Amino acid sequence: MTTNLRVALACIMSVAACTRALPPASTPAASVMGEPTAAGATLLIRNAHIVDGTGSPWYRGDILIAGDRITAIGTLPAAVARDTINAAGLVVAPGFIDMLGHSEYPLLKDGRAISKITQGITSEITGEVTSVVPVNENTLRELDSATRASVTWTNLDGYFGALERARPAINLGTFVTVGSLRRSVMGDASRAATADEIARMSDEVDAAMRQGAMGLSSGLVYAPASFASTDEITALAKTAAKYGGGYASHIRSEGARLVEAVNEAIAIGERSGTWVQVHHLKASGRPNWGKVRDAVAAIDAARARGVDVSADQYPYAASGTGLDATLPGWAHAGGTDSLLARLKDPAVRARLRAELTGTGAPGSEIGTSAGGPSGVMLANVITDSMRKYQGRRLDEIARSRGQDPVDALFDILIADRARTAAIYFSMSEDDVDYIMRQPWVSVGIDAGARAADSTVTERPHPRAYGAFPRILCRYVRERHVITLEDAVRKFTALPAARVGLDSRGVLKAGMYADITIFDPNTVCDRATFVDPVQTSVGIVHVIVNGVPVVRNGAVT
Repeated sequence: MTTNLRVALACIMSVAACTRALPPASTPAASVMGEPTAAGATLLIRNAHIVDGTGSPWYRGDILIAGDRITAIGTLPAAVARDTINAAGLVVAPGFIDMLGHSEYPLLKDGRAISKITQGITSEITGEVTSVVPVNENTLRELDSATRASVTWTNLDGYFGALERARPAINLGTFVTVGSLRRSVMGDASRAATADEIARMSDEVDAAMRQGAMGLSSGLVYAPASFASTDEITALAKTAAKYGGGYASHIRSEGARLVEAVNEAIAIGERSGTWVQVHHLKASGRPNWGKVRDAVAAIDAARARGVDVSADQYPYAASGTGLDATLPGWAHAGGTDSLLARLKDPAVRARLRAELTGTGAPGSEIGTSAGGPSGVMLANVITDSMRKYQGRRLDEIARSRGQDPVDALFDILIADRARTAAIYFSMSEDDVDYIMRQPWVSVGIDAGARAADSTVTERPHPRAYGAFPRILCRYVRERHVITLEDAVRKFTALPAARVGLDSRGVLKAGMYADITIFDPNTVCDRATFVDPVQTSVGIVHVIVNGVPVVRNGAVT
């Protein structure tokens, strides 16, 4: 796919010739642009087992890089460069593209992106539930104080300027989100948008698209986007579509109404005339296992009639999101302060208790997709006094506090100002396999960049550190769910084509030199739900825009 969308990727600042919108490379693979021994060659990769991203079988060859570009690829016996990597026994692939990350703010604080580059990730697409634009008092109010203080921009150009000054180790592109658009214009009102409000939000989409956004995105299980109608979202998606931007969505249901939610996303794309990306496709809750087959059938049917629909996933049978996601949508109206006030109100607590109990034991409806409180693990707690609960299940925490799960849930959310993250053990491994086999499914880890040392006080979902190597290890080498070449295509060319990155995602002369080199016999994740802050093994070299950021398994 080629769009008129500006390729808004922030390049690492040590590369001199960092441009944002190069025309698509047209030189065939295994050809040479200029002499392979020409002055200016900065890096030569020898003896490469090349998996080029297209899905084609591997072949052996060499890769020559000058600055931030691949200048030659093929058999290059006479090629020389200032630096050489011997890739004998290793797979050389395009840099991996994370189709759903949350690094827009973390990269401003720590540009090393350790948890990303040690997985082989060289580019990330962000902007799911919220985005860095629009910016006003309403959007800033929902950020924590440290993040709020970092916001010095008023538009997307300003954000990318701030990001480039932070010298990030990876490239970053972003969507503009329904949640941030609504919050900017309407606050957290739980009502339909007026025609004037839709027009104002559309103006914000237009401005973001002109400055390089990749499209419109929505997190439809999260307030305030959850209050938006299909028609409202379609109107905003039409504005993005004028610039070649797409529509990406964390759909309204990943459980009982999964197929209906997929069809809503398809309808928005079809009516707005643009492509659709369904984020982290899955079926949550044992009663819903197997529904992914109907969801896949719906996507295949849409594709058959010409609607460009694709999806991404992470390779785990557990999801991760806020602990407050266990509460019904009405409790979130008005934003965090309103939610906390409700949790402190005895009458509202009683109403919530009734909804979360149903006909069973107290709290039996909490985390129903995960089988109840015992399937909900606290992952990240901000308040120091509550961090002792990280890595523990909600039912266990309730017993230790002498409470039932409902009161424990409410009180933890109050004490942590509804910032607690949780892991929900809710999915089927068979469903994960089935989704992975679909040719239009890429990978999005749904986690932001992190360090990998004692400064990390949370216990995040292991996908933050291990998703891409996990696929190469457990789904390619061990279980043969997909082939190596198909896995690399899902990591590279597929997502690059999805968001219009015409000069990334494939190993070919003229392309940006984003390259991941790994050992196919040892690459594997180490992060677990019990001990998640562990980098993967077998990722030997990672190159971003021609600059090594991982060398011989160590961060440079």
